Amino acid sequence: MSRFLAFAPSLPPPLTCPLSPHPDGAPSPAHTRSPVTQIAGAVDKQQRRVRHGMVKERARILVVGGGYVGMYTALRLQRRLKQELRRGEVDITVVTPDPYMTYQPFLPEAAAGSISPRHVVVPLRRLLDRCHVVIGEVTSIDHAVRAAAVTTLATAEEGRTAELLGYDELVLAPGAVSRTLPIPGLAEYGIGFKTVEEAIGLRNHVIEQMDIASSTRDPAIRDAALTFVFVGGGYAGVEALGELEDMARYTARYYHNLRPEDMKWILVEASGRILPEVGEEMGRYTVTELRRRNIQVLLDTRLDSCADRVAVLSDGQRFPTRTVVWTAGVKPHPLLAATDLPLDGRGRLKCTAELAVDGAPHAWAAGDAAAVPDVTAAEPGTETAPNAQHAVRQARVLGDNIVHALRGEPLETYAHKYVGSVASLGLHKGVAQVYGRKLKGYPAWFMHRVYHLSRVPTFNRKARVLAEWTLAGLFKREIVSLGSLEHPRAEFELAAGGKPPHSPSDNPKGSS
Repeated sequence: MSRFLAFAPSLPPPLTCPLSPHPDGAPSPAHTRSPVTQIAGAVDKQQRRVRHGMVKERARILVVGGGYVGMYTALRLQRRLKQELRRGEVDITVVTPDPYMTYQPFLPEAAAGSISPRHVVVPLRRLLDRCHVVIGEVTSIDHAVRAAAVTTLATAEEGRTAELLGYDELVLAPGAVSRTLPIPGLAEYGIGFKTVEEAIGLRNHVIEQMDIASSTRDPAIRDAALTFVFVGGGYAGVEALGELEDMARYTARYYHNLRPEDMKWILVEASGRILPEVGEEMGRYTVTELRRRNIQVLLDTRLDSCADRVAVLSDGQRFPTRTVVWTAGVKPHPLLAATDLPLDGRGRLKCTAELAVDGAPHAWAAGDAAAVPDVTAAEPGTETAPNAQHAVRQARVLGDNIVHALRGEPLETYAHKYVGSVASLGLHKGVAQVYGRKLKGYPAWFMHRVYHLSRVPTFNRKARVLAEWTLAGLFKREIVSLGSLEHPRAEFELAAGGKPPHSPSDNPKGSS
């Protein structure tokens, strides 16, 4: 029988979803019991009701995360289940910390000022207009009783603890977080590059360091302000370094006492190559191109310390600096360890080729959080790479498979052969390897823009990004810093007799 006609037992909203108030406005007596007792009792009660044909429950799908996988899966479900959503047979809830999805390949260009920050993000409520978008975080999941503990923006305001949200189908797509190491000074002085806030903050920071260098009379302060250290030779590190160096080189023409040659740009990579995704030959070309721009590329080198604003490297070199950008990899989201689902040795969810969590019915995963078998690989046991190219395609198959499961149809196997990669190294500079063809310079940069323009979600964003690129070719680049965005109340606090605005000496990242 179709699950839309007689769905599996599910949890009644008053018990499992306190986000919905009690019908009488008073706390439910069930809240005095433990969450597991509440849920177990509710499941047993629902099973008895379904056996006696008293109710027909709708399918509740919970999507955890609003990134590539979360957004595209919810969008796929919204389109495939249009009729069921209209009839009230399906309910889709998306829990995400931010009300938008960040298109991360555009972060370097946003940091360089080539794209407006608002065009790098996609508003989830507008795109997923048939889904319930909850701004909050899932702190733990008990899949045995089909419940997730959720905190929202109102949880702390109301003095409540995490609330339980019941579901019938679970999509786990929390993504990944920055993988840091216990390096002295990194937590105090390091800057990440995974969010649009970090990208714009880094742009403001770089321009402010140029302001400091232009106005100081102390050679040591000037040298530290104009030294920029990037740790990690993957996509994020190389593209961020290339775009920001290009932006700073252009900006220097507007300072009477700064030259591009005065700045030190340093890329630190622990392995013997950078950009492994584009192949060894293109990786060597990238190193040559960066060094031609007076960027120091230090391979087989690690960051040992950045305490006291001095970057100490494993080869003994020391660089006084006010800027250390950390892009040295990612790790699975901590939420995965707070579930009862099976994990592999690296902390990712064990998944089948159909994107179902292995050994956990009604649980699905993809993207950075999932270890998905690569059925196109020649060697058995190979897993798909955790990148955007796979994540977007996996999300479509994942959404289709949930629909197939609800309708009792056979599931699809995810199979996609990696086609290649493109990377930008600054304006009119790039490197690419697509279907075995190698490109560099302007052709690679142009392909990078065309590819990502075709992949950024919604026609609205495509049109706005294309318009900005067109205008950027006609007018000069924006070089303004909006550092006050980091402390928007500073001036008002000073006017009201409070603390003075934050000074560079008070801020470990050097922002005013």
